[in-house]
Amino acid sequence: MIAFITGASAGIGEATAKELAKAGMDLIICGRRKDRLETLAQHIQNTFHTKTKILTFDVGVRQEVENAINSLEEDWQNIDILVNNAGNAHGLSTIQDGNVEDWEKMIDYNVKGLLYVSNCIIPKMINQQKGHIVNIGSIAGKENYPKGNVYCASKSAVVALSESMRMDLVAHKIKVSVVNPGAVETEFSLVRFKGDAQKASQVYQGYTPLSAEDIAEIIAFMVTRPSHVNIADVLVLPLAQASATVWNKEV
Repeated sequence: MIAFITGASAGIGEATAKELAKAGMDLIICGRRKDRLETLAQHIQNTFHTKTKILTFDVGVRQEVENAINSLEEDWQNIDILVNNAGNAHGLSTIQDGNVEDWEKMIDYNVKGLLYVSNCIIPKMINQQKGHIVNIGSIAGKENYPKGNVYCASKSAVVALSESMRMDLVAHKIKVSVVNPGAVETEFSLVRFKGDAQKASQVYQGYTPLSAEDIAEIIAFMVTRPSHVNIADVLVLPLAQASATVWNKEV
């Protein structure tokens, strides 16, 4: 089996690549940071002995996505699993104080990027009459929170697109799932706070957040179910988090 993973250079994408390699899958790992992808590919090949292909592109740039996926050799064309993981959160502000460039980045990566990649890979799955698409959403796609406006909207779009894709693709025996994590300790907060490590670290104080590996294990479980089983929608939270805004933190 071949799994195609976007945003594989760090966080949930990197952890998912390792979990799927552990399950014996060959991987196409994608991202913008080629050096990190090369390190990951070497680790996977040394540890799990599965084949790994690297594609370097920006999911938010349609031509880059199309060029990269169209460059795949014939023996990498039959993609069985697509994990649409690439995305980000830029800034945390009220709507009236928001930065338009931040908004555009979140929409480009979280929504348009998912669509660009899916648009290239879905025809391959239709030709095979099988496949599994796993989109990475967020609790922010289930409920809004203060100053989350555009990020929440972009992740709401991921949830809506996942539901629509499932309806459109069921006739072609293609599974579509969405995983909606709560607080996961990755580079997420560092990106949101524009590299301010002190602010980013405060997000995870007073409780034990989810890890990227926690989410990767769930994805691996989803894509290894029998052919008649589709785990369509999962919300996963750390113990201390009851909702987007309700917490039990020891601070």
